[in-house]
Amino acid sequence: MSNGKVGVIGSGQVAQQLAKGFAKKGWDVRIGSREPSKLEAFSKETGIAAATFEETARHGEVLVLAVKGTVAEQAVKLAGDGMNGKLVLDATNPIADAPPVDGILTYFTGPNESLMERLQKARPEARFVKAWSCVGNAFMVDPQFPGGPPTMFIAGDHDDAKAKAKEILTDFGWDTEDIGKAAGARAIEPLCQLWCAPGLRGGKWTHAYKVLRLG
Repeated sequence: MSNGKVGVIGSGQVAQQLAKGFAKKGWDVRIGSREPSKLEAFSKETGIAAATFEETARHGEVLVLAVKGTVAEQAVKLAGDGMNGKLVLDATNPIADAPPVDGILTYFTGPNESLMERLQKARPEARFVKAWSCVGNAFMVDPQFPGGPPTMFIAGDHDDAKAKAKEILTDFGWDTEDIGKAAGARAIEPLCQLWCAPGLRGGKWTHAYKVLRLG
């Protein structure tokens, strides 16, 4: 039984992992690329159809944006008005085309802005929610840790979209922590730098975040 239709915009490892995760959860999945033919092997292996960004956006009732941060604004433009009115789970990070500094990824945004805010401004009719941006793709679907479900931080201007995002993330094995409106992405996106630092500095990639509370 299908949970609905989802369009995953992107063709890299994150996009492929999330596309397979949605298919596993019973969604009707389309995955998008500027060159759908390069996903031929993936489609043959998984049965997930590939399409253009625009076709993928029109297919999905829910969308996932999982492209390189440097091309995210262009991808949103190419997706067109098929994004309008829809929840867009934004898994991007503003990683620059520059090497890390002492194990810390270089970002092209400043401390008082976020890539998601740029995307929301570029496509104001869409309902962006930051998600899946602070963990490696190996743990995005049904993560298993001794301490129980890890925490995924979300942010966005639309409460109904965040409620749907929380429902999806719960199904994918996550607790969620709402950091507020789109400006909350300014705090969430740097968590990718923090998550990657142990890996880039010492080869340690098997961790996730969890919020702990008293009472």
